[in-house]
Amino acid sequence: MQTFRRRVFAWFSRNSRELSWRGTRNPYEVWVSEIMLQQTTTTAVEGYYLRFLKRFPDVQTLAEADLAEVYRYWEGLGYYRRAAQLHKAAGVIVEKHGGVFPQTFKDVLALPGVGRYTAGAILSIAFDRRLPILEANTLRLHSRLLGVKTDPLETETNRRLWGFAEEILPKKNVGRFNQALMDLGSRVCLPKQPLCLSESGKNPCPIIEWCQCARLGLQREIPVPKAKPDIESVTEIAVLVRKRGKILMMQYPDGVRWAGLWDFPRCQDGASDSVTKTLGELTGRRITLVRQISVHKHTVTRFKITLRFVEGEDGGSLQKPRYAVRWVTPGELDDLPLNSAGRKLWQMTNDPMSILDYGFICLSISGVTQTVND
Repeated sequence: MQTFRRRVFAWFSRNSRELSWRGTRNPYEVWVSEIMLQQTTTTAVEGYYLRFLKRFPDVQTLAEADLAEVYRYWEGLGYYRRAAQLHKAAGVIVEKHGGVFPQTFKDVLALPGVGRYTAGAILSIAFDRRLPILEANTLRLHSRLLGVKTDPLETETNRRLWGFAEEILPKKNVGRFNQALMDLGSRVCLPKQPLCLSESGKNPCPIIEWCQCARLGLQREIPVPKAKPDIESVTEIAVLVRKRGKILMMQYPDGVRWAGLWDFPRCQDGASDSVTKTLGELTGRRITLVRQISVHKHTVTRFKITLRFVEGEDGGSLQKPRYAVRWVTPGELDDLPLNSAGRKLWQMTNDPMSILDYGFICLSISGVTQTVND
């Protein structure tokens, strides 16, 4: 076991990834990075982490901030519930722990948005607590080391992997060891083509002699792949409504996709009268569809969305809106937290040429034909 650990540490000293959050032992900064990294790649997080910390440098500042502003700094990173939970947890730390980040596993685990992995990562990296981690990279790495032929997320198998992750921990430098294992999984023990299968003659894996998977030649079969979710195609419509220099925007309520974010009036596409009725229910306004501006395709979790962007006209108040609505100036819209599609639509609206560019890109890359009215 000592040799195993030494190999991991030595490899990490030579091959560790240069990441903005590496090297810090500030629990607040570690916590922010770990929440951002949930279900998100390190490449995507790099562009957000330092900007977020510059605006919210400590837990007190984050707790006192307006949630809308937190969303604005999170915009484009996706899974916005994480931002809401981060903000809520900051309030808990200030109110319950006097603004000092808790240092016990129980207290950290009790924070909104924190699970077993995140709590272990924060406490091991920031305070060198002897706590294991198990995320995508180490789940794969440990499954291969043990030669696990069952689903790693199945209860008994998962319990076994957590036990192994704890067993191999050193007595000190635990956070560094955990980060080394994550990097080893990310850079060497790749999902589809681990580098130990390379024909170069040089094996980059420092712990291959302990790997049951390599011994049995099962790197492509282990871990058992997750079942892919069914992709659902959805067609939606978003409407640009201008009036006296202002633009109509709606805010998604709690319990729906993009809760707390603002967007152009948007609903499922369909017959014109059906769309008009739904938009009236959502916004409380009588909206008439005028002309199509562009078509935008994007994916959100398991939904493949075709979004028609249409210009509309406001016909006055109709009823009490189901969603919160606001008439905003272009400057105010720049500061509102929007979902990624909404932000792209607004950017295209401000730069008409970008609409044409987007059409040409779609045509050349994916063969999608779209009509652009100018």
